[in-house]
Amino acid sequence: MALLRNVPFASILACMVISVISMVFRGRVAKVLSYLLSTVLLAASIALSWYFLQGNDAFVFTMGHFGDPWGNELRAGLLESVMASAMCLIVLAALAGGSYMIRSEIPDGKKNLFYIMADLMLAAVMALIYTNDLFTSYVFIEIATISAGGLTMSRQNGRALASSARYMIMNLVGSGLCLMGITILYGTTGHLLMGSLQSAVHSLFENGSYHLPLMASLILLTVGLSIKSGLFPFHEWLPDTYSYGVTAGSALLSSVISKGYIFLLIKLYTRVFGLDLVRDSHICILLFAFGTMGLIIGSLRATQATDIRRMVSYSSIAQIGYIYIALGLGTQEGVIAAVFHMLVHAFGKSMLFLSSGALIQASGGASDFISLRGSARRDIPAGVAFTVGAMSLTGVPLLGGFVSKIYIAQAAIARGGLYAVIVLLGLAASTFLNTLYFLRTVITIYRSDTDAEAAAHAGLVNSLFLCAMVILNFALGIASRPLYNALLSGLNMFI
Repeated sequence: MALLRNVPFASILACMVISVISMVFRGRVAKVLSYLLSTVLLAASIALSWYFLQGNDAFVFTMGHFGDPWGNELRAGLLESVMASAMCLIVLAALAGGSYMIRSEIPDGKKNLFYIMADLMLAAVMALIYTNDLFTSYVFIEIATISAGGLTMSRQNGRALASSARYMIMNLVGSGLCLMGITILYGTTGHLLMGSLQSAVHSLFENGSYHLPLMASLILLTVGLSIKSGLFPFHEWLPDTYSYGVTAGSALLSSVISKGYIFLLIKLYTRVFGLDLVRDSHICILLFAFGTMGLIIGSLRATQATDIRRMVSYSSIAQIGYIYIALGLGTQEGVIAAVFHMLVHAFGKSMLFLSSGALIQASGGASDFISLRGSARRDIPAGVAFTVGAMSLTGVPLLGGFVSKIYIAQAAIARGGLYAVIVLLGLAASTFLNTLYFLRTVITIYRSDTDAEAAAHAGLVNSLFLCAMVILNFALGIASRPLYNALLSGLNMFI
């Protein structure tokens, strides 16, 4: 079992090494290495989760010989290992399930670059999940930003390049705010390790010292990571980036990168500042308000979309709103509901992007709703996967999205007062709007179109992975309680 204690560091190192090795090979070899990497890391992360489920405590992996206050540490517990397992699975599904789209959307000379960026992205997300110090956090925030920009511009057309530039500008603003927050926090406390930071921050607040700098660092870190994860009103970069990039890249950006940023924010709230302090600072009110507005506005914009990928992109804004509403409750129940919905959204959104890409392929490359008529008849697995993903995020019973909305509602009711009323009304309004635009899309893709010509099928591998993700979405709904209990145990271990 001692070998499992090396999994966090080995996961990050393996991703970095494979990305460097892939530079000297063509796209085919780089693709195989990426598949192998995500598969091995998935197995290792599942083994680490099993290790914690046996009752073992969380542990810290120290990198280098520098101790407190400047050391570099990784920390692993049940919450981190479950999240790492989910991210590795989604990366494998996006790369393998989207392989047909990668071949058609990316020029031959750029394919190995795409897989290099995917490997670096996985390294960054694993680091954001496991890191226990602010220096490592910032380094991999930047690596995540660069790799995500590379994934977007891999398509090499005007819109993809423009949206990539816009993505980089907005996310570099977010990175700058995060750096300022980390600098102020380090300058105030003299610590970089999260455990030591928590003691120092609480001591300063109890003494009434440096209240303004600490609040400034909390606000800067929150706003920076909110920009990078696409929270309203910092979301304007998101629709173009997800709509015009590579299909597999959009699945990775929406399901993996954004979740890494939000998980880091949760880690800062629970392991550095503390939920009580965050709630007393009233920043939760802003998260709750912006999450609620994003929930409604994202859904409204999705109803107006005439392009399937753009509709799915606007839907992401609404789903990010759900997560921040739960975080804005400022309670342990809200954090667990947020993490659960992160997993539901990650699996559901990646499936929606991959299935919509396959439906576009079956429609001759056109993504407007008129051209998509009958596409689900031409690619049956893609049609089924899109329908199940749409049903899940709408909140149909037996699927993960229904259960996550229940958990968010329960957390709001436990919080009580106006929070419960707003959450219940917001969930009802969003569910109604979700039904409108997803139902319209599902009817369109199954609508008979006798004039449509046969087009390329996305392939057997895409269909197999879509079927597997359909099963996972049902599993999240039917067998949600063991996962919820694992997340709750992980959060208790986390705090």
